[in-house]
Amino acid sequence: MFPKLRIMFVFGTRPEAVKMAPIIKEVEKFPDMLESIVVVTGQHRQMLDQVLETFDIKPDYDLCIMEESQSISQIVARCLNGLEGIILREHPDIVLVQGDTSTAFSAALSAFYHKKTLGHVEAGLRTGDKFEPYPEEMNRRLTSNLTDLHFAPTKMAVQNLRSEGFAKNHIYLTGNPVIDAIKMVVDKPYDLSKMVKGIDKNKKMILVTVHRRESFGAPMRDICEAIKEISLSYIDQVQFVLPQHKNPTVRETVSEILGDLNNVVLCEPLDYLPFVKLMDAAYFILTDSGGIQEEAPLIGKPVLVIREKTERPEAIMAGTSKLVGVKKDNIINEIKLLLDKPAHYEKMSKASNPYGDGKASERIVGAVMHHFGFTDKRPEEFS
Repeated sequence: MFPKLRIMFVFGTRPEAVKMAPIIKEVEKFPDMLESIVVVTGQHRQMLDQVLETFDIKPDYDLCIMEESQSISQIVARCLNGLEGIILREHPDIVLVQGDTSTAFSAALSAFYHKKTLGHVEAGLRTGDKFEPYPEEMNRRLTSNLTDLHFAPTKMAVQNLRSEGFAKNHIYLTGNPVIDAIKMVVDKPYDLSKMVKGIDKNKKMILVTVHRRESFGAPMRDICEAIKEISLSYIDQVQFVLPQHKNPTVRETVSEILGDLNNVVLCEPLDYLPFVKLMDAAYFILTDSGGIQEEAPLIGKPVLVIREKTERPEAIMAGTSKLVGVKKDNIINEIKLLLDKPAHYEKMSKASNPYGDGKASERIVGAVMHHFGFTDKRPEEFS
């Protein structure tokens, strides 16, 4: 009889929590074999807590690292300091991290320092530019070099890892657990009007999210000016809904340019469930978010990616997303195409989802169990 396999999950932001939640729930299906230790850093405090509540996850440890105007170096230092005692106390067999945040990189480094097996969920994403996005691109590259088990969401992510010299038998093609997560909540009943006031069901709703550092400043102004021009040109047909990021720089620009427009609804950041419902109600989505590029295809929503580069080219190749940059005129032209050309909209909304089938968490837990000898069979790959 094997002793229980101790799996430590470390995450700190809402997107990480969304993608880790289905894996934690999968571990709970094996109470005689597996034990989870959930550590949150609180890198995104309020938005993280919302996801934990939605999926009924109670952390074993909370580092509460965030302070106002904290630098990336300070985040990493506080994570490392907080994790050291927990790893020494809990003696996990494996540490699981997700994605490309400073929390993920810090936890990967801490696992290495303590000679613990490291599993990386959403491994192998690349833009090829170490400053785009910043600091995420280097966070994930450095994490890959510390990782023992790479859980790649797509074939392209596998190819990236193989081209960098990582061993094939340590790479698992799993799909992305964000698909598992959205399938768990998308059919739950929810009255969206409780959270977002002023939605006009007679207009085509365009959901907008903007939060990345590289969008701050001039790009943010261009994005907002594009939204303003469309809102005025299509005043009887279109409504924009923009949950505002907590960053005061973003809020100031958004309020200045869009605050007085009747068909632009500015609201506070939403919990995960109402946000999924908002995506489901949208006609299409304008975003710089990585997670939304993965989630939207499952519910048939075209995505215009307001970035210069993306580490998720699969959605663009599949036709569900289009990389439109951050220049005002280009954004306007691409929005008009979706509004004015029904065939163009139909093609994007009906494109296949390249990111998963809802079984990624099952494959990831199966891979961990296989690695430690709890099962003889390597899990079947996502195809």
